[in-house]
Formats: sequence, structure tokens, C-alpha cells
Amino acid sequence: MAPVAGTHYLAGPVIAFAVLALLALFLRWAFRGEPRRRPPADDGLLTRVATMSRRESALALRAVLSDAGIRSTVRFPGPHRAEVLVFPEDADRARALASSFPAG
Repeated sequence: MAPVAGTHYLAGPVIAFAVLALLALFLRWAFRGEPRRRPPADDGLLTRVATMSRRESALALRAVLSDAGIRSTVRFPGPHRAEVLVFPEDADRARALASSFPAG
């Protein structure tokens, strides 16, 4: 029996669809939605001197540290969390200022 005329035109799209389906399954497996733990934050040369719940408080503490001649930065690792970081040689003075700072 001879093949039905025109069926060979379907072979290309069927193969392409099969390849795309296999690729989609592989990508779904490779990038499955497992929650992965974030690596601990690398502070580099900096030392954390205060953790605050409000952005404004952290920025105000940073201004106080700046007035005292202490270089600092603020990191926001998550919602409602701000960390004030300084260089290690200034950490003791910065902690003393931070302890007297209203946490508000």
C-alpha cells in the first residue's frame, strides 16, 4: 500500500512539537521551584554594628556616625530590616554611639 499523499508534511511539525515538549520538561526539571537557601551575606571588610527594623532609623544612625567621623553604610537584607555596617577599626566607637541611639 502506498502512503497517503500529504502525510509526510506532518512529520516536521510533529517532530518539532515533540522536541519542544521534551525541552520544556527538561527545563521544568532543571529549574524546579525548590526553595534554595541564600548563602550568608558577605560583609567583606565591614562589621555590622546595628540592626534596625526601620529604614529611617538606620539612615538616622548613619548620619550620627557620619557626624562623628565614622564611615558607614546601610544594607537592607529583607523587608523591615536594615543593618548598619562600619569598618572594623571604627566598630567599637560606632557600637557605643549605636547603643545610645534611640531605636525608634
